[in-house]
Amino acid sequence: MNTLIKETTSEQDVQQLVEDQRKYFNSNTTRSVEFRLEQLKKFRNLIKTHEDDLHEAIYKDFGKSKYDNQLTEIFPLYEELDIAIKNARRWVKHRKVKTNLMNQPAKSYLVPEPLGVSLVIGAWNFPYNLSLVPVVGSMVAGNTTILKPSELAAETSRAMAKLINENFDASYLHVVEGGIPETTALLAQRFDKIFFTGSPQVGKIVNKAAAPNLTNVTLELGGKNPALFTKDASIDVGVKRMIWAKFLNSGQLCLAPDYVLVHKSIKSKVLERIVHEIKKHNYSVENQNFVRIINERNFDRVVSLIDPEKVHFGGKANRSERIIEPTVLNNVTLEDDVMRDEIFGPIIPVVEYETIDEAFEIIKSFEKPLAAYLFSNNNKIKDRFLSEIPFGSGGINDAVMQINNSNLPFGGVGNSGMGRYHGKYSFECFSHFKAILDKSNFFESDLKYYGHSDRQMKLIKKLS
Repeated sequence: MNTLIKETTSEQDVQQLVEDQRKYFNSNTTRSVEFRLEQLKKFRNLIKTHEDDLHEAIYKDFGKSKYDNQLTEIFPLYEELDIAIKNARRWVKHRKVKTNLMNQPAKSYLVPEPLGVSLVIGAWNFPYNLSLVPVVGSMVAGNTTILKPSELAAETSRAMAKLINENFDASYLHVVEGGIPETTALLAQRFDKIFFTGSPQVGKIVNKAAAPNLTNVTLELGGKNPALFTKDASIDVGVKRMIWAKFLNSGQLCLAPDYVLVHKSIKSKVLERIVHEIKKHNYSVENQNFVRIINERNFDRVVSLIDPEKVHFGGKANRSERIIEPTVLNNVTLEDDVMRDEIFGPIIPVVEYETIDEAFEIIKSFEKPLAAYLFSNNNKIKDRFLSEIPFGSGGINDAVMQINNSNLPFGGVGNSGMGRYHGKYSFECFSHFKAILDKSNFFESDLKYYGHSDRQMKLIKKLS
């Protein structure tokens, strides 16, 4: 593979790229498991070689440290690649299932096959993780792939384009950079799979664009993720875990706790512990445990959610540096602006409740969230939480860390998304499973053929 194309910006260029990828896919080259493994290993080696470049780019975008980048972006990508490389041969095999009595003698199995030409639209908040992990899923499933990174993280977009476009044939894997015009041009094409990570508002646009072609779509969106503390919660360790999860990436994380529900009997203790943890971590870009808000538009939006009269801690912001310090809001009601939409920034609204029924009703008053977290030692409440509250993924006595287990699928439900990926679920996300009945010619019953009789009816009833 040695074809390189110029940077694709026009609709005509995009259309030609998609046509070239479809032609390449139809050549059956990508279906070979050996080819898939070769490309995955090559991809891993390239990332390893260019780690420093990836660190530098993301720091330029919003001040993310090498440590946080390695932990939250590069390590998950390596893990996804290693799992794919280790399991590809097994995943592509036929999957046997039982054959019912009516179809005997026969074998039944599922045949995984790649969907075709895939479009992955990445997000800016974790630009490597949320762009390249889905690409790995598309590659191991045997597809060709076009990646459109977010233009908001311009340096990381440029770094991914350089890494991929200089080392892979555009007919197999290519990065298209740009903004709304380029994304619109891509969505005007017919794909076999579209994978989008972003907001519910844009997710609806993507889904609408895919509808005329009946394209298979996975949407990884967001929502107001609750963190519920019951009166018997282990406050010290619970708040410690919740605070880390909330201020990771300065709250610019779709899985972050969006608001905290606290039983009135422990609210003062929880607030005290929240402030303690924030002070202990001493969050700042200089300390390599905080990042800038991605741009001024998002900075202004997040700052507008801070009600000065309800600030319990923090509240300061520096627009020129795009820094909003960790902020705790107390005595928050559901009518406050901060409770209307997903915050996506370093603000913690604390909402008081009296009964667990009231807390559950508050959670269910919002759209189904991408994640939900319960901090409790009460088994009955745990059972109710799991059975009554709809959400994509979550944790009990922890937050965000469910995404670190590739044996658990990651995905939303309802307004927070559709479809799932990570580990084997990434392979399945970008695959179709053909259902096959493989019938023997050794014997053929007359039961299904015409000339029905009472005897046939008796046999059919026995088989029913």
